[in-house]
Amino acid sequence: MGLMRLTISPPDRITEEMARQAYLCGLDRVPWRGWNRWTPGELVIQRAVSESGNLHIPWPVEGHGLVTLSTATLRERAEPYRLPLELARGKISQVRNQLAEWEMLGLAVPDPVRHKLREAIASLGDAAVADQESAASVATAEKALRLAVDAAVELVSAFAEQAIAIRRRTSGKLNVLWGGDLGSTVLDDYVAGQYLQTFNAAIIPLVWREVEAREGEFLWDICDEQMAWCRTHGLTICAGPLVDLDSRAVPDWVPASGNRFEHLYACASEFVAAAVTRYRGKVDTWLAAGRVNTGEAFSLSEEDRVRLAARAVELTRALDAQAAIVISFDQPWAEYLARHGDDFPPLHFADALLRADLGLTGLALEVNMGYSPGGTLPRDLLEFSRQIDFWALLGVPLHLILAVPSSSLPDPLATRPAGTLGENWTPAAQQTWVGRYLPLFLAKTSVRGVFWNQIRDFEPHRFPHGGLFDLLRHPKPALRLLASLRQAHLR
Repeated sequence: MGLMRLTISPPDRITEEMARQAYLCGLDRVPWRGWNRWTPGELVIQRAVSESGNLHIPWPVEGHGLVTLSTATLRERAEPYRLPLELARGKISQVRNQLAEWEMLGLAVPDPVRHKLREAIASLGDAAVADQESAASVATAEKALRLAVDAAVELVSAFAEQAIAIRRRTSGKLNVLWGGDLGSTVLDDYVAGQYLQTFNAAIIPLVWREVEAREGEFLWDICDEQMAWCRTHGLTICAGPLVDLDSRAVPDWVPASGNRFEHLYACASEFVAAAVTRYRGKVDTWLAAGRVNTGEAFSLSEEDRVRLAARAVELTRALDAQAAIVISFDQPWAEYLARHGDDFPPLHFADALLRADLGLTGLALEVNMGYSPGGTLPRDLLEFSRQIDFWALLGVPLHLILAVPSSSLPDPLATRPAGTLGENWTPAAQQTWVGRYLPLFLAKTSVRGVFWNQIRDFEPHRFPHGGLFDLLRHPKPALRLLASLRQAHLR
């Protein structure tokens, strides 16, 4: 049994919730299953392996809020590591490596990035040689970490600005899908007008539970209206997921006992066939399966989830030979593997389906940022950039499906029992996130679509305060920024 010990100073620097979210992973970026024990001032992580690895943990950084940071590679040893120092060392190493890589590709690195990185390295050296337990050493390590994160944000922002400029010089405005999930009701006139000013595409959710509430009885009215509205206004249509293993998407009449998988497999196949047959020729991209790596319906085995996703793709391709077909993976960093016994990371899952040559043409990454449980831990720009590049190694187009909170308060219409990590989520913070991260997504040639996961907070929705219209039906500042980004960069 492997054991990693880390000291935290001051003892109340993080909360028990942050400590619980910590995990270790190897060079393949796949989390190891671990058991965390936290007492004020010390974090102990046990795991089944004893290999060297990187620790990931949400950490408050001055000027950036709560950010999930990674150490450099740590080996097991009897002496505990000083966590603030190791986080600073890890982030500095990450920034230096990325700077060198992008500079070789022709990036003009701004002088402030180099200056902050030099300052961070100097502060790291001072912290490393100081008395381990002194307040001065901790403060200097925190300074090094803050400077490194500052440098990372400025470096990625420079990359995004220059990469978009190069893409625009080559092809004019970008051909990127820009849309949102329309939800389970037809948009009212006001929201529809705002939507059309902001987006060029839409996800029409074909929720199995809602369309086939009774076995064999299909209610397509809402979907038909949404299809007609999208086609009338020239929106590119993505429909699905056809198979969604979220327990809130599977009809109640599907039995949860007996030979449950074979029955689920047959019933899901019938629904996929009915939906694709009805809407083929109208849908540009089918989202054949959603959240296939995390769906908790019936506690299916990994093998069964693979079979179900493969069947959805195969059947969709057989019935619609022209449309693009993607499947979505929730929590693409796979933090959940640190708490569960699954052995099949989402990237491996996607690779297996692509290698099967079933007709899959792309992948969607669902990132519900800053939510717990069931969401993605907060990540900085550089880590997000690295994760997109990691998934891009599979060689197919990527779509991002996003939600970011605009409040940390309870949400009476949220259907998932999720809270937010950190206490600083506001409409302005949501807008700031959009302003920082969306240009990065436009800069990535692998990203062909960006979709907001929920539009309206004033109707039942999955994640608290994650929409673009608030509980009082008012548009949030993030919506205006999304509209301006479309006008500036997209066809």
